[in-house]
Amino acid sequence: MTQIVMSGVAVEFGDTEILRDVTFTVAVGERWGIIGRNGTGKTTLFNLVTGALEPTRGAVVRSPGLRMTLLEQHRDFGDAITVWQAVAGAFEQLLDLERSLSEQSTHIGELGEAAAPGMLDRYAHDLERFEREGGYEVTARVDAVLHGLGFDPADARSKRLDTLSGGERGRVGLARQLVAPADVLLLDEPTNHLDLETTEWLEEYLRGTSATVLLISHDRAFLAAVIDHTLHLEDGTTASYIGSYESFVDQRVERRLTQQRAFDKQQQQIASETDYIRRNIAGQNSKQATGRRKRLDRLPRLSPPPDESGGGTMAIRFDIAERGGDLVAVAEGARIEIGNRTLIEQFTGQVNRGDRLGLIGPNGAGKSTLLRTLVGELTPAAGTMRTGGSIRVAYYRQDLAQVPTDRTLYDVIADLRPTWERGQIQGHLGRFGFSGDEVQRRADSLSGGERARVALAMMMLARANLLILDEPTNHLDVESIETLEDAIERYDGSVIIVSHDRALLRALANRVWVLHDRRISAFDGSFAEWEIVSTERVHAAKVRAAEEAAIHRMRERQTVARRDTGSRDHRDAIRKAQREVDVAEQDVARLEHTISELMQTLSDPELYTKPEGAASATRLGGELDRAKSDLEHAIGRWTTATERAESLSKSTNVGRQSRG
Repeated sequence: MTQIVMSGVAVEFGDTEILRDVTFTVAVGERWGIIGRNGTGKTTLFNLVTGALEPTRGAVVRSPGLRMTLLEQHRDFGDAITVWQAVAGAFEQLLDLERSLSEQSTHIGELGEAAAPGMLDRYAHDLERFEREGGYEVTARVDAVLHGLGFDPADARSKRLDTLSGGERGRVGLARQLVAPADVLLLDEPTNHLDLETTEWLEEYLRGTSATVLLISHDRAFLAAVIDHTLHLEDGTTASYIGSYESFVDQRVERRLTQQRAFDKQQQQIASETDYIRRNIAGQNSKQATGRRKRLDRLPRLSPPPDESGGGTMAIRFDIAERGGDLVAVAEGARIEIGNRTLIEQFTGQVNRGDRLGLIGPNGAGKSTLLRTLVGELTPAAGTMRTGGSIRVAYYRQDLAQVPTDRTLYDVIADLRPTWERGQIQGHLGRFGFSGDEVQRRADSLSGGERARVALAMMMLARANLLILDEPTNHLDVESIETLEDAIERYDGSVIIVSHDRALLRALANRVWVLHDRRISAFDGSFAEWEIVSTERVHAAKVRAAEEAAIHRMRERQTVARRDTGSRDHRDAIRKAQREVDVAEQDVARLEHTISELMQTLSDPELYTKPEGAASATRLGGELDRAKSDLEHAIGRWTTATERAESLSKSTNVGRQSRG
């Protein structure tokens, strides 16, 4: 069933055209990725969907009674005081009704038989409404989403909103939207404040929801895991694609090639006709040339594919002034604290020249604080942490505080390059999408994406041999992220990256530090290899839990096979059944031991520090799966043999009783 239709939609503000000829249809249960460069109209599109904005031309049609929720990048929680109240905001009336029912029940209980019929009727009516609107499921639903997004549901009932960081408020806003009843979820950059674990939870949640999803995101791995349709905004209009994100990438390349071929062919035709007209307009074939000129004037002109190098795309190149030493950064017994809270303790490790280190861990674990300590902004509470000799650092801060907000963009670059002439400064800013009068804008007037581009423009001038990037993709669009990724790939220095962007980490990180529970574990392999190893460890834990449950069930059912006298054939049958039980028990014990050894090996941190760790983990994971399957069959054989032995023993007992 169709839920949303846009047909020939255009949006104009004065003389400025934002969107034109937008046409697409959304059906129930589809998951759309809304993709495009910053400033191409993605948020405007959401406003059209919700009805907050009316189109200048065209039509937007929504199915009657359609319920939509919009996760905006700036959140308002109304009168809520605690985290739980904010998340459950959509059910405020239902929760008020629950409290009213509790009070009514208490009052009716106190009155007993003296309770008035009207009081009982009201209670019955309110209770029926509470059940009809799903009141009994609200608390469990809120708690489940809070837990999935990294909050303790019990703590959320008392944790005040005004104590939260910006990232935590972002997660509360997302939880509030996911909990609210809706037919269509409109999500605007939902992963900006999520870590790897909560991002993966959200992926699973969205894949499993029955609601339709319209999703603005720059996270390529997230898009690849969730969407089945893509709406691409480019050059003021849209193009829709059916299929996964990977399918969109392939289809878009093919569409651009087709468009370019058609444009080139028409240009050749126009050039040929123009040449004919020029040569013959005043000659014997003047009549034909005049006719051709009229036809050429009426020919609808095709456009080439939009220029991917313009419109805000960056041209980045990171150079180094000097090679620097082999030891880029080192920590020895470092303990990092904020106030009375210990974030990292007893950390010893080093970064070597050429490393592209991915630093990952839960939100709030201390990743940004570690970077600030490394660059000297903070001092370790114990031990040491420092960069190596002749190491020059360029530091991209997550909060973009390195961009002076009281200066124009021109002045920001002029301060870093005082000997540059005006043209050089304007040319450098032009590489990052700022042209003309835009260079005179003050930095405090910029959007998050624009400030991010200025920060990278500043970073490029540092000519550092160590780049430290703290969540560099948060404010960038997909095209800009890919440009940054390519620049880092070409860079000759060392890199430390904190990011939740798995596509970026997979492309760049050749080493990984994992921060968890105040400890840092070093993995000497790529992020992609770490993902494989991490998956195997989670799988091993699940196998262990499943096998422990199976063995527990087996032992609960286990009984000692009774042996009894009877006919020779019957005694032989009992002995044979008991031997089958014994053999099956031996097989179970042997496979239990094998599984225990495999899981002990997979749980050993040393495995994952070796160069061949990922390959070994994959091989051992396969052996673990096979052992699990063999154990399930062995338990099945044991169950069958035990039941047969018990049946034979019971028949013997019945025979003895009948003889007695």
